[in-house]
Amino acid sequence: MITIKSIRELKGMQASGHLLATMFEGLRDVIKPGISTWEIEEFCQKFVKSRGGRLSEQGFEGYKYGTCISVNDEIAHQTPRKDRILKEGDIVKVDVTCNLNGYESDSCTTFPVGKISDADKKLIEVTKKAMYLGIDQAVLGNRIGDIGAAIQHWVEDENHYGDVRELIGHGIQPSIHEDPEVPHWGKAGHGIRLREGMTITCEPMVEAGGDWHIDQRTVDDPNDDWVYYATPDGSNAAQFEHTFAITKDGPKILTLQHPYDGLEKYIPHFDEMDD
Repeated sequence: MITIKSIRELKGMQASGHLLATMFEGLRDVIKPGISTWEIEEFCQKFVKSRGGRLSEQGFEGYKYGTCISVNDEIAHQTPRKDRILKEGDIVKVDVTCNLNGYESDSCTTFPVGKISDADKKLIEVTKKAMYLGIDQAVLGNRIGDIGAAIQHWVEDENHYGDVRELIGHGIQPSIHEDPEVPHWGKAGHGIRLREGMTITCEPMVEAGGDWHIDQRTVDDPNDDWVYYATPDGSNAAQFEHTFAITKDGPKILTLQHPYDGLEKYIPHFDEMDD
C-alpha cells in the first residue's frame, strides 16, 4: 500500500532527514586512510543517538548493525568490520537509515578515501548525477518508469557502466521499506503514476566494469549468515541515495547535505507550513 503523507508527517521526515544529512556531513572529516569501517559505525551511532534518534536498520530483518559499509567492489549491504581498514585510494559507500521521533529517512554517500584514481572520481560523479537525474523525473504526472529510464540511459548509454537491476529504491515511512518499488532502470511512461505527498528513495548503484549483475556473498563471520553484494568482475561500484517527497513544486530532498550550491530547488520547507 502506498501512503500519502500529511504536512505533519513531512515535517517529521524533514527533521529526521536533516539529522541524517548532518551525520553524513560529519563523516567527511572521519573517513580517511587508517580507520576501520567499524569506527564509521561507532561515529554514526554516537552522532544520531546523542541527538535523540536511532539507526533504524539495526534489528530490521535480523541485521545487527546501524550502518551498511561497502568498500570498492562491494556494492551494498556489507557490514561494518573492525578488521576492514581503509587505505588510500579506496572508495567507501555508507548507507544509513535514521528514525527520529517515529519518522524515517534513508541515505547513502560514496566517499573517497584520501586521493583516489581519476577512474573512481568519474564513477562517483556519474553515479551521483544518475541519482539527481532520477529525482528530477519525480514530478506530478510522471511515472515510476520515468525515474529508472533516465538513470539507465545516463549510466549505460552515455557512460557504458553497469546499472544494477536487482537492488532498488522504495517508498519510505512509516517503515524504512514501503511501497512502491523504485527501480533504477525501466521504460519511460510505465509504472504507477507519481502523486503529491508520496515519499520515496532513489539510490542507483553503478558498476565500473559495465556489468549490471551482482554476486551474492556471505560475510566472513561464523556467527553470522548475513548476505551482501559485490561486482562479479571485481570492478569498483558506487552508490548515492536520497529520501525525497513529491510535491506540486517538484521533488524536495529530505536528506540534502550542505553545501546546497546548485541544489536550491530541492530544499524542502515543510517546517514553515501549517499542518
